[in-house]
Parts: sequence; C-alpha cells; structure tokens
Amino acid sequence: MDNAPFSALPLSEILRSIASGATPKRNDASLYADSGVKFLRILNVDDGEILERDLKYITGEVHQNDLARSQLAAGDALMTITGRVGSAAVAGEEHLPANINQHIARLRINTARCRPEFLSEWLNCPAGLQSSNRFVSGGTRAALDYGAIRNIRIPLPPVDIQDNLIAAMDAARAQRKAQLAEADALLAGIDGLLLEALGLTPWQEDTRRVFGVNCGDVKSGTVGPALYVPELRNYLNRLRNNPAGVKPLSMYVEVNPSIDLSNLSDDALVGFIPMEAVADGSTGEYKVARRPLTQVRKGYTPFRNGDVLWAKMLSCMQNGKSCVVDELPNGVGFGSTEFHVLRVRSTGIAKEFVKEYISQATLRRVAAYAATGSVQQRVPAEFLKDLPFPEIPESRQNEIVASINRRRQQARRLRAAADAGWRAAKQQFEAALLGDSPPELRLSAACGMRGMDKGISWWYSAKRRP
Repeated sequence: MDNAPFSALPLSEILRSIASGATPKRNDASLYADSGVKFLRILNVDDGEILERDLKYITGEVHQNDLARSQLAAGDALMTITGRVGSAAVAGEEHLPANINQHIARLRINTARCRPEFLSEWLNCPAGLQSSNRFVSGGTRAALDYGAIRNIRIPLPPVDIQDNLIAAMDAARAQRKAQLAEADALLAGIDGLLLEALGLTPWQEDTRRVFGVNCGDVKSGTVGPALYVPELRNYLNRLRNNPAGVKPLSMYVEVNPSIDLSNLSDDALVGFIPMEAVADGSTGEYKVARRPLTQVRKGYTPFRNGDVLWAKMLSCMQNGKSCVVDELPNGVGFGSTEFHVLRVRSTGIAKEFVKEYISQATLRRVAAYAATGSVQQRVPAEFLKDLPFPEIPESRQNEIVASINRRRQQARRLRAAADAGWRAAKQQFEAALLGDSPPELRLSAACGMRGMDKGISWWYSAKRRP
C-alpha cells in the first residue's frame, strides 16, 4: 500500500531461530510432573498473554533431552500454528522454565530490530491475523509450516516507535482487564446479594470428606453418601434457616409438568431451544428457533411460556444454563431432554425469582453431590422438589430480581466497554502501522505492503492526534 507509514518485510529477516515442540506420550505418567517445567498448549497462548490456567507440567529430563530444542527463554515470542492460528504472546521470566507442544512455534527474533512484544501485538491485531492466516494449509485442521511463518510480513517502524506502541497497547490491555475484573466481581457478588436480601448468614465453606452422620438423620431408602457431605448439608440448612420460613419448592412449582398440545396441528410452529441456545453464567439469555410441531413432538422436552428451564446434566447445570422462557410461537416450546422444567403453580410467586434462586452459584456447586449416574451425571428432579424455598411476598421477590438484574446490566456495560476499548486500541495500532485508510483496505494491505518509510513525518503527525 503506497501510503503505508512503514515498509513491510518478511518475518525471516528478523528471525534468529524458529522451533516447535512435541507432546510426550500421554499414557506415560513418568514423562509428566505435578509442578516444575510448564508445558504450554494452545489454550495457554491468547492475544498477547500467556494464560497459566489448566497448566500441564513435564519432567526436567524431558525438558532437557527430548524437548531441548523447544525450551523457552525470556523474550521468546510464541505463536499458535494449528487450529486457532496466529495467536501470539511473549514468554517472560515469570513463565520459566517452560516448553511447548507441537501446536506452538517459538520465534526467537533479533531484538535490536524488533521488540518481541511488538511482534506479538502485530500478529494478534486483525491485519496481522489475516497476514498469517493467508498461508494456512490443511483440510480438516488449519496449520502453518515454518516456510509460511518466515513469509509472514510485518511493518517495522524504528524501535522507539515500537516501544511507544507497546506502551499504548499495555495501557489498553490493563484498562480492559480492570473493567473485566470489575464485571466479574459484580457477578460473583450476586449470590451474596440474594442471600443478604433473604436475611441469611454468610456461607461458611466446609469441604470435609470424612464425617459422621446420625442414623436417625438418614432418610429411609436413601443410600447415596454424597447427600450427607457437610458442604451440601450446611448449605441446605442455611436455606432452611430463612427467618421468613420455608417450604419445599414443590409446594410452589411443578417440576417437569405435562403440557396439553391438543389444540395444535402438526404443522403449527413452536419454539425450539437446544441446550447450546441457553447462555452460561445464569444470565437468563437464550435463543429460540421455530420448528413445526411434528419435528419436535417426540424426543424433546415440552414447555410453555413462563416456564423455568434448568439444566439437569451436571456440567451444564454447573455452567449456569437456566432461563425463563417467554414469547414462544403459539406459547409452546420444546428443547433438550437435559432440561428440568419448573412451572409456577399459582400467583404470588415470581418465576424470575424462582430462576435466580435455583441458579445460585453456590447451590449449583453443591448440587453436584446430589447428582446420580455413573457415566453422565444428572441432578434428579427430587433435589429441586425438596429444595427449601422462602415464604416471602412476591413484591419482595421482584425487588431482589431487580437488584440482581441491575448488577448484571452493569456488568454487561463494563464488558461491552472493555471490548470496545480493546477493539479501538487494536484499530489505532493498525492505523499507526498501515496508515489512515479504512480497516478493510488496511487488512488487504497487511498481506504485502510497499512504500517508503515515512517514520519521522508520521511520528510528528501521530503525536498531534487525540
């Protein structure tokens, strides 16, 4: 692109070495360790950061011998080269000792010409991702080979300008993290807000796995020892201690009720909500598709407007898949057989409060003890039916729901602002390197720019920009 502020060159001109690792035999426990040498995989490299979550470790012997070539040093740029191609980050002293698997390339570069952090930011921005992904090969799994990596082009300003751009991106990343952390804190506090509104005492965690139970406390016919672990029992006891009094949830709602479809023809449109259409995190968000009744009458769970859906499959339940369904075509819907359906029996109970009450994060965690099944565990309907439910006025229920919704809305605003600010930072980063052309032109230019280096004149004009 003729008006690009800086010339582009292939990555090969700044590369000192390139290497990728390998995965030791997964079934050989002697090759792995509980701590020590970090073994980074694709999930650990994402948009400028090395994420130390779900970390694996290898032994020092594997690190020094079998994977000696892919050992990491501080300042190495890492790039994912299969699947999610192009995500990059830089290894720091705090990440060492570390190694990588075959899905990541270690790029050791000439730091006198290019800062590793600058390379990482370029590879992660939309133009950089397009530049790397144009070389992707492979049918079922996208991949980059070493030759393709060496041919990736990068606009290269002087290092002082690189440093300024890195500092701007670091500041934007820090702001984004702060906003996301604030949003997470708001959502994490919903449990406390609900329980405080109910007049309940703070939760005292108890993770004992060895405990005694009075024979008289064991319900007749119940043999599952997990039902009596202190964490579950203490939580249910806390719910029972509501000063307003409690009754079993089944007194207020029907669990998995039947539905009358006699007034609908086979070709009548109804709502369809598979498990994946319900958002995680107990946000209550969901998407409805439209299907003819004849397509979903069998093999799916029926529900109607105003019903509460709550995932009974353990993993989905713990992820917070729950919602109140409304505005269904013809007032009827069908969905996954892995939903429990709760229907309010009478007036005086707010369905939205029922959904919030059974979606408490702590309740979802301890409900795992009530799950049954050996391969695929599910929380039985009896757990919900017996759940202590507070006897509080509907007006108070609605007040609590409104407080929770305000907190969720504030968290959404923070996350939206974080995402918008991060996108803007990437756009400014690109514009600094590729000029002020529209983004779609900058993207095409990223794959092979030409032009004189106008660094000095650009730098002074850039300083005047707001």
